[in-house]
Amino acid sequence: MDFELSEELRGLRDTVRRLAQDKIKPRAREIDTSGLYPQDIFDEFKKADLLGLCIPEAYGGSGAGILGLTVAIEEVTKYSNVLGLMLLLTRLPTGPVMIAGTEEQKQRYLPGIASGATRAAFCLSEPGAGSDVAGMQTRATPDPEVAGGFILNGTKCWISGGMQADWFTVFAKTGDPSSRKHTDIGAFIVDADSPGLTRPRVDKKMGVKGIDTAEIVFDNVAVGPEQVLGGGFLLVMQSLNAMRPIVAARGIGLAEGALMYATEYVKNRPAFGKTIADFQGIQWEIAKCATEIEAARLLTYRAACLADDGKFTKEYVPMLSMCKYYASEVAVKTSGLAVQLLGAAGYMEEHPTEQYYRDARQLTIVEGTSQVQLGLIGRGVLGHDMWWD
Repeated sequence: MDFELSEELRGLRDTVRRLAQDKIKPRAREIDTSGLYPQDIFDEFKKADLLGLCIPEAYGGSGAGILGLTVAIEEVTKYSNVLGLMLLLTRLPTGPVMIAGTEEQKQRYLPGIASGATRAAFCLSEPGAGSDVAGMQTRATPDPEVAGGFILNGTKCWISGGMQADWFTVFAKTGDPSSRKHTDIGAFIVDADSPGLTRPRVDKKMGVKGIDTAEIVFDNVAVGPEQVLGGGFLLVMQSLNAMRPIVAARGIGLAEGALMYATEYVKNRPAFGKTIADFQGIQWEIAKCATEIEAARLLTYRAACLADDGKFTKEYVPMLSMCKYYASEVAVKTSGLAVQLLGAAGYMEEHPTEQYYRDARQLTIVEGTSQVQLGLIGRGVLGHDMWWD
């Protein structure tokens, strides 16, 4: 059992670390303040060949897999959760295509993501159906004029990267919208310039500003048979299962960045004839968060290796959900501690701690809330998918 990264992954980590320090750290606050899409950083990712980390070499990527993308995102989110999301969006919408797409679909849609020529987004959530996937109301009805084609109608919301996307992976009901049968859910690839597709609203968010979260409306959008994905509800679950370590990596990086910043602050802040760091109570709190960060990393790297091995089916769900649950909660805890260690200064915009604190909350909600993850883990233990003898 080897806990060290391979030479290739260490090289990737070091490259991304330098890029994050040189390009992202100086821009992080400005991106949050302006809320504008950081095209310059996207271009830096493109130049460094970081947009195709999880895409196989056959489709223009580097084949570094989910573990490679996890390592890169951890480095980036030490300074900006927004830029971690930018990298995450190279895998979330492409995952269903890689899992269930035809060779023609892979050749058409994956190389553009890897090269940075195109961007994509993942359309699952709806106003009345977030965690409740089977409750979605967006409907795909057979196209009477095109054999094997469909007509999409409905609204998707809270879609990260929705305004920048050139195409979408969309899930919709293929049967009665009131049906909760898993077999009544279909998956489709929809080009952003399709007639009837509109993006009428951009959300105003508490954090993770810089990549828009948008509403996507489908009004009689025609989808040809060549854009239909197989898999349905099972594809939704497998796609999200494989994403758990990638989301967890954002939590790990955020926690590391927040704790490093706060630690340097308390080492240099005088109080009562000492520095804040000289007090044992402060040291203990730092030690607890440092331990939890390392525990989260071990869970996450293991989960990434499982996902890269194709082990994201039901029996592996507890281990995958554990990393997402734990890392996102550690991010919230550590960012909260960072604010507290700086005191009043930590609440002010002159320090990044308040930004870490706002951004961390998103991680316990997106791609399966902490409560959803606990439910999945609990059911896994009850069903002996996770058992110890």
